[in-house]
Amino acid sequence: MFRLLIWAALIAAGVWFWRKYKASIQATKKPVDPGAQPMVRCANCGVHLPRDRALSRQQEWFCTQEHLEQGPKPRA
Repeated sequence: MFRLLIWAALIAAGVWFWRKYKASIQATKKPVDPGAQPMVRCANCGVHLPRDRALSRQQEWFCTQEHLEQGPKPRA
C-alpha cells in the first residue's frame, strides 16, 4: 500500500512539474500586435522598413526614390 502511495505522489509531482513547465513556455511568448505593419527589405541597401512606407517596382521594395532609381544591388 505504501508503494502505491509513493507512485501516486511521483506521478502527481510529474504532472504538476509538466504543467508548470508548459505554462512558463506559454508565458514567455509575446502576443502579436494587431497593429504591427509587415516589414520589407530595401533591394538596394538592405534596410528594413514598414511596407506602407516603402516604394515598390516589379515585386522589389526600396526605401527612397533614389534607391528606386538606382535599382537593386546584386547580393553576394
